[in-house]
Amino acid sequence: MEFEDFIIAPRKIRTEKWQIGDRIINEIKEDSIVLLFVSDYRGADGDAESQDFTGIRKEFYKLSQLDFEIPIVDLGDLVSGRTPQDSHYILQEVLSACHYKGAIPVIVGGSNDFAFSLFSALNFHQQDINYTQISNVVSLKQEEEIHESNFLSKILGSKNFSIKNYHHLGYQKHLNEMDSVKLIKEVQFDIIRLAEMMNSTEKTEPYFRKADLVTINCDAVESFAEAFSMNPQVNGLNRREICAYMKEIGLSEKLKSVGIFNYNIYSDSQLNHQLLAQMIWYLIEGINIQKSHPKEKSYETFYVLINDSQYAFKREVFSNLWYFGEDENIDNCIPCSRSDFDEAKRGFLSPRFTRN
Repeated sequence: MEFEDFIIAPRKIRTEKWQIGDRIINEIKEDSIVLLFVSDYRGADGDAESQDFTGIRKEFYKLSQLDFEIPIVDLGDLVSGRTPQDSHYILQEVLSACHYKGAIPVIVGGSNDFAFSLFSALNFHQQDINYTQISNVVSLKQEEEIHESNFLSKILGSKNFSIKNYHHLGYQKHLNEMDSVKLIKEVQFDIIRLAEMMNSTEKTEPYFRKADLVTINCDAVESFAEAFSMNPQVNGLNRREICAYMKEIGLSEKLKSVGIFNYNIYSDSQLNHQLLAQMIWYLIEGINIQKSHPKEKSYETFYVLINDSQYAFKREVFSNLWYFGEDENIDNCIPCSRSDFDEAKRGFLSPRFTRN
């Protein structure tokens, strides 16, 4: 498939040598970060007309490139298909091309249902996917046509998909049907309220650490002055918090695909453009930091006695990150936080550590 038929190349934007725009290329490279912008919002009851992402690019391109070493690719803007299904198919072809080259695709824009395409494309290349989603809503409707209200049920209920863990972060009780929330808990997936994410990333960082796929619904970010998302909310993660979480996403040890969906592409607000640009920048910073970490890791093991049962916690010496379990293979241990260890010393062990 010739992607030139489906992707509009980005406009030239003048930048200085120290800015990130000076090192951006337009062709997928091995082990690169690939940006692709999407205009199709039919899955959120919007339209699919091509939108101009130049304002966002200008804000992103002028940010510092620091000492980033990973190649950054801006493929351009995806042309919407005749139907939403066509858009999903085209996107999956581009995503697959990225995965073949070990590149990390970052999809910006489009409705939240495009998370289905990210999962589907990645599932073609690997099994047992760890998927983390930041979203203020949990919707498990069973409609036939792909939509942001049913994409999650299609992922979790498909016999063709291989999902190892699903973490849903940032849901708000007053916006959700409790049956959907209960169902997520009943199948023993993690669901975390917005209140547990505020002010600090420490407690929820473990849900990103082993993530293969992370998607962000911009509806989970609070709007200010002008609507930041397609379904703007007065409550949500604030500007500093969402950027901190974007960096945590980049720090994932297994990250292979990222989606930032439901951004209000119709907004002319420079502040909105700045925030989205800086979200992308902090993601890239996190990826670069993770790539610089040593491959060989060493751990300290601590044992805690609770009701005559002994439990092990491990601390990775270089990063100071914590794990639950004593298996020699760290992949068989559960990412956790220092506060989980401190709680265990006080006699409380998180239920997620003892699931079968």
